[in-house]
Amino acid sequence: MFKNKAFLITLAIAQAAISQIPSYASSDTLKLRVYPNARNPDGSICPDEVVVDQKARPNIQAAYILDGTAKLSWLADKFKIVTSDEFSVVWVAKLQPKYQNCRAAAGLSSPDRSGTQRHSFLRMQFTEGNVYLILDMTAMYDPNGYMPTILKQDVRDGNPIWSWGGTD
Repeated sequence: MFKNKAFLITLAIAQAAISQIPSYASSDTLKLRVYPNARNPDGSICPDEVVVDQKARPNIQAAYILDGTAKLSWLADKFKIVTSDEFSVVWVAKLQPKYQNCRAAAGLSSPDRSGTQRHSFLRMQFTEGNVYLILDMTAMYDPNGYMPTILKQDVRDGNPIWSWGGTD
């Protein structure tokens, strides 16, 4: 009986810890809604949304890691990293001709588990014929009150890729 009780307690603690992991940690698809600038030139075309993939790795002891990729050749040429530090990374690419005049911003569009808009750690800016993809850990925190860490930032086949994680 003691073994069963200990197992149930361990299971309850694990479930409580999992519930504290941000809801985007279990997402496979992230949708960034595009909000055009009111001063867009006449005839400019902006996408309605941009979809990127992010998948959680199997949990490791006391941590979670998420791997992301943005396959955006339909939107822009090959990306490159223009700046990065311990808080964020910014990729840039020239917009495809269809979207060259788009001036807009984009951010995560789905609410978190409580139904409120969550902090958009992934954002985009469309300006001057370029698109910027920004992964930003500023103002984010994990269940233990630590800032998540960007573990990898790169470009594969012209597309942004990343990994980030935190403690749980």
